[in-house]
Amino acid sequence: MTKIWANSADSHVLEPDDLWLQALPKRLAERAPRSERGDRFEVLYIDGDQVSRQLNDMMDAIRPPGARDLDVRLKDLDQEGVWGQVAFPSMGFWHVLIRDQELAREVVRSWNDWAHAEIMQRTDRIFTPACVSMANMDDAVTELERAAELGFQAVFLPTQTAAGEEYGLDRWEPLWTVAERAGMALAFHIGTGGDTVVYRGPGGAVVNFMETTYPGMRVVSHMVAGGALDRHPDLKIFIAEGGASWLPAIADRMDEAYRQHGIFVRPKLSRLPSEIIKQQVYASFQHDVSAVDTVRYTDYQNVMWGDDYPHLEGTYGHTQETLRGLFDGVPDEVRERVTRGAFKELFTVPDQTPQQAAV
Repeated sequence: MTKIWANSADSHVLEPDDLWLQALPKRLAERAPRSERGDRFEVLYIDGDQVSRQLNDMMDAIRPPGARDLDVRLKDLDQEGVWGQVAFPSMGFWHVLIRDQELAREVVRSWNDWAHAEIMQRTDRIFTPACVSMANMDDAVTELERAAELGFQAVFLPTQTAAGEEYGLDRWEPLWTVAERAGMALAFHIGTGGDTVVYRGPGGAVVNFMETTYPGMRVVSHMVAGGALDRHPDLKIFIAEGGASWLPAIADRMDEAYRQHGIFVRPKLSRLPSEIIKQQVYASFQHDVSAVDTVRYTDYQNVMWGDDYPHLEGTYGHTQETLRGLFDGVPDEVRERVTRGAFKELFTVPDQTPQQAAV
């Protein structure tokens, strides 16, 4: 059976446990993100704060062989039929909670140095978004400019921000300007920047899973309605792992608000919200048939598939089964758009040779 090859717009790298212990002076290293694992819980320490997470024995039991070994990871990708891959941080996600300016600046700089040396310099198939400080805008801009020079093609940002720091506000303009000029996509990942357990009770596991999804929609709402994307027409953003069939739904709602409540709308936009979303907003999914239907039956085409390697809810071990289930009976042009086409609009990925595709 012919293998379906795809690019993945959502995966993760696992940093060395001692990344910041080795990279930073002791006075900073002891406050950088780190984790300690017990029998039932993992405790994360971030700049004096701590977060407890319940452990699941299955998480380690089914972790792919290449989770921490790049050479083995590339073999995993060949086995699964994944060619190009966006690889978000793991512990690196937690830098967004650091409010100390010096610590935030040095933590993201060392993460970017590690990702550049250990991922980007060793393969042209895996793309790690750069990290930038959430504690100081000048530091964020400086690091983004450095990351662009190093060849990063995107920058990671959390879907949740502190109150009064929403992405529609002018405070972010310097960052948007640099990203647009450098041709770097803004890569938002769900479940970052805030509490992911907001409800305890019947259905809590499902409700909290949904609660990780909503902030991605809010990012799009703020950046569209606030005018950021309208002012920066060449800036592209994508929401990773949050599904994609919501794109036309929120576009319709935003158009309605923009038209019917126009007397209250500020700022005025040069395009309807739906037009901005169609042109500049992308989203990735893993298993959702409705995401494929979005491309097939609507004119919202910026949908990308993701394998979420090496996470429990990812597709490792059954990627081909997943892809065949998603695209059985689907026109070739729709499959191509979802598995490769939209991805190539954000990332420069090398073409496969016939020999590589035959693996």
